[in-house]
Amino acid sequence: MPDAKPARSRPSEPLRRKTPVILETEGWSDYALLDSGAGAKLERYGSLRIVRPEAQALWTPRRPQAEWGRADARFVGIGEEDSDGRWRYRNRPGGGDLGETWRLSYDGVPFLGRFTSFRHVGVFPEQATHWDWMKDLIRQARPRPVKGVDLFAYTGVASLIAAKAGAEVTHIDASKRAIAWARENQAVAHMEDAKIRWICGDAAKLGEGKTRRASRYDGIILDPPKFGRGPKGEVWDIFTHLKPLLEGCVSLLAPAPLFMILTAYSIRASFYSIDELAAEALAGHGGLLESGELVLREEGGGRRLSTSLFSRWSRPL
Repeated sequence: MPDAKPARSRPSEPLRRKTPVILETEGWSDYALLDSGAGAKLERYGSLRIVRPEAQALWTPRRPQAEWGRADARFVGIGEEDSDGRWRYRNRPGGGDLGETWRLSYDGVPFLGRFTSFRHVGVFPEQATHWDWMKDLIRQARPRPVKGVDLFAYTGVASLIAAKAGAEVTHIDASKRAIAWARENQAVAHMEDAKIRWICGDAAKLGEGKTRRASRYDGIILDPPKFGRGPKGEVWDIFTHLKPLLEGCVSLLAPAPLFMILTAYSIRASFYSIDELAAEALAGHGGLLESGELVLREEGGGRRLSTSLFSRWSRPL
């Protein structure tokens, strides 16, 4: 099919903009940022305490080193960015098992945490503020059906939350392993009947309207990596490909869309960069564009740890 053209039901409607916006997540029953500093963070995921590298934590930890030392798992990185390495486990013969899995939950949606070789555990807690915002927009649209797409969708937590709120979701990721994990999460959440299509494919191509699966969506979630490869070895670089991706995603918006969320991790850029890019792509579509940073607040109202940049756009009905 030909590339989709921008859907502009209200031509040249002014775009309102708000910057900077700082969105904080203070944790919930299954997550807390306990402490941070000296290039690391101490977190609680369910009953497990985990230490991971964190370059943004330039300050001094406040909790005793003995408490850090009692963590159940610590990720030891290899290389400048600490993205690859191994987990070391406390009091576990043989160093433990990277495939170890445990149950977590957010707002009534259960999912699985898992130790991976690239320091992540299957969920980005700072995204909770986006989940709540998206969920409210979907629910406010009732009884109108809402069709959404989750690109670079990883383990599917956002897809499940959107589906539980009532959306029909297309979930796309290039990793077969991530898709399998996402489907495990669907089973754990007992959401087998949820309207979710699981697609292992190149999210960038669909976002740019270069696939026959191109459709119209009321909501779009974008969480692209800094660098990656598609299922056929396609190279993704955020500084080269984010502009056509955003333009393509805007062309996939339904005639009366609700939202679009973009989060960018681990890039050397200001949120003003993605704000200007998003504003250019959304020119004439009206609504509100907010851009800034996602931050985690230490337990008990402590320090704020910046994790990522974001731009999000909404045009409620």
